[in-house]
Amino acid sequence: MLRRRSKLRIETERMILRLPQHGDFAAWANLRRESASFLQPWEPAWSTDHLSRKAFVHRVHWAHRAALDGSAMPLFLIGRDETFYGALTLDNIRRGPAQAGTLGYWIGERHHRQGLMREAIEAVVHYAFTNLEVSRLEAACLPENVASRGVLERSGFKYEGVAQSYLQINGRWRNHVLYACLRTDRRGKTVVGLE
Repeated sequence: MLRRRSKLRIETERMILRLPQHGDFAAWANLRRESASFLQPWEPAWSTDHLSRKAFVHRVHWAHRAALDGSAMPLFLIGRDETFYGALTLDNIRRGPAQAGTLGYWIGERHHRQGLMREAIEAVVHYAFTNLEVSRLEAACLPENVASRGVLERSGFKYEGVAQSYLQINGRWRNHVLYACLRTDRRGKTVVGLE
């Protein structure tokens, strides 16, 4: 079981979702750097060493530990042609009576509005419901992040409300809109691929 999770790989039509590797550093850092003004309004403030190799090495080690212990699935979105698109993390995986997890994601500016993140979200949702047997997936974004809200809604997530001062984004405590996708959802259509 642990070995299988450390080799975690989800394939979609256009990409492979897998754990980060040390060799991904240049592609990751370059895409984050060139997309900084596109990403920073929606993310927690970047540390001064955010794009350093040392910080990336820590990120890779955390990703593999979290996948092994089942607390998270930190995945990189890699095109079939090896293009690095972004990342998606199913984090805070809770067992017991909750059986839930929280989704977070980002995509490089030059790759947005191509349906890639929707493809990745739908694949991870399907994997989480069928392989991890979670019952509920949650996601949150800033109310004005129209693109993020749209991709969640098109991926089967439903609006649930507003969380006050949910996260510190770009140095300020910000309210977030909350979305959830349920394994069997009486509020509407069940996630594609599970019917």
